[in-house]
Amino acid sequence: MVRLVGKHDSRNSMKMKRRKSQVKKKARLKRQKLERKAASGHGAKKAAPKKSAKAAAAAAPATESAPPTTPSGSAQS
Repeated sequence: MVRLVGKHDSRNSMKMKRRKSQVKKKARLKRQKLERKAASGHGAKKAAPKKSAKAAAAAAPATESAPPTTPSGSAQS
């Protein structure tokens, strides 16, 4: 005889009721989490793709626009 499992298991003991309700609760929470995630991301911008380490290192020195200064505060020439 093949044993029924999960929601098809018709045993009605308190132990089975607890186990089934736990499964339903987890499924409900997972579904609600996905719904909230989809709803919050509806109008949001997508994240920009991450740059590689080489590209980030190459871009960093180019962003400095001020010339280096001496400890006294005057610009070097």
